[in-house]
Amino acid sequence: MSDDISSGKGFGDGPGVEEELLEEELRQAASLLDPVPPALLQSAVDAFALRDLEARVAELTFDSLVDAIPVRGAAAAPRMLTFNAGETTLDVELTDEGLIGQVLPPAPARIDVLTGPHPAATTTADDMGRFTATVTPAGPFALRLHTTGETVMTEWLRV
Repeated sequence: MSDDISSGKGFGDGPGVEEELLEEELRQAASLLDPVPPALLQSAVDAFALRDLEARVAELTFDSLVDAIPVRGAAAAPRMLTFNAGETTLDVELTDEGLIGQVLPPAPARIDVLTGPHPAATTTADDMGRFTATVTPAGPFALRLHTTGETVMTEWLRV
């Protein structure tokens, strides 16, 4: 005979059961009183669809909005971003005309500009790693870099 049966404990008895029941009751109440808006739910589904389990994540290491020293009297400068993933560096300049960038070390690559579940634009980097894209993201965006050896995905940022 097991210890649970001999001790008089039934299925679901034990430490933490009351907390689990309370959590489930709160979850049900929240779904009735404050349901997730359909647009937010669709955004979550779209974001999940963007996952790429094979991609390495490139960390944002420089953002001119945060890291640059402002210059008095200077016109609005383009936003400069630098992402790093191991040995791979991606330098990007956001302008009103689009994106200009370079992959380091220099190598040919395909770059997807992501603004949702499907690329808003796809461009290629030349042998020197340079690329341009005529799309200027208007909201959250990320870049996915495909080289012969790997896929690198940047963090999602807002323009």
